[in-house]
Amino acid sequence: MSLQSMTGFARHLRTVAGAQMSWEIKSVNGKALDVRFRLPPGFEGIEQKARALFGQHFKRGNFQAGLTIEGRGDAGRPIVNEPLLRELAAIAERLREEHNLARPTPEGLMGLRGVLEAPQNVPEPKEQAELESAALVVLGEALELLAQTRRAEGRALGTILGGQVDAVEALVARAKLDPSRSIEAIKARLAAQVTLLLDAAPALDADRLHMEAAFLATKADIQEELDRLEMHVAAARALLDDGNGVGRKLDFLTQEFNREANTLCSKANAASITSIGLDLKAAVDQLREQVQNLE
Repeated sequence: MSLQSMTGFARHLRTVAGAQMSWEIKSVNGKALDVRFRLPPGFEGIEQKARALFGQHFKRGNFQAGLTIEGRGDAGRPIVNEPLLRELAAIAERLREEHNLARPTPEGLMGLRGVLEAPQNVPEPKEQAELESAALVVLGEALELLAQTRRAEGRALGTILGGQVDAVEALVARAKLDPSRSIEAIKARLAAQVTLLLDAAPALDADRLHMEAAFLATKADIQEELDRLEMHVAAARALLDDGNGVGRKLDFLTQEFNREANTLCSKANAASITSIGLDLKAAVDQLREQVQNLE
């Protein structure tokens, strides 16, 4: 499976069952699958099946889907409400005589509300069923087009995400090789910290001094965080290679990345490690921002 972005747009037009049907669909980021429809009058009955079609194609995203239908057979002839027209004409004639007004024109009378009604072309039940079935077929085709656009954006997004994971891995490698983590540097820092302990508490016994030194060494050790970050990098690459609706899992994983980066910064006892930790936090933030667009 390939990665899919949650943003996309598709418009699909086709003449079927004697009508010109057009679906327009827009998708944006969303935590779940949420679809909102705009359907012509009389087509509300297809919503449940249409929603099921979305579920067959997508796992997450907010969708807006609109259906328009034109040319449904003979439009029929306009309907003139003749009783109302005669009544309005009589009223207009009376007012003309009483107030010396201009004679009403046929165009003016026909333009009054309720006199001229648009033709009502209500399909027969069999025809309506055919139209509804056709609308679902055209929707399926539109969803295929939308999936293609989302996959195209997903491929581009995958390249970006892969580069950001590489950046995280490079920062972890820098931290592992940082000179401040050498045995000599660690010994020097511990010696300085022990000296401070002795100055603060000259009567400190050897056992207590050993315990304090061990505690300082453990507190400053970031190897565990670096190991976990490397595991997270491997997990992120595996998810990107899988690509099957992995956006939510990657989102959770970026939270783990961030947790380890925070811990690394809090443990850092050298300016160089602190700098790497801050760069790592920035890289993880960028990664998480892009992951939000992934299905």
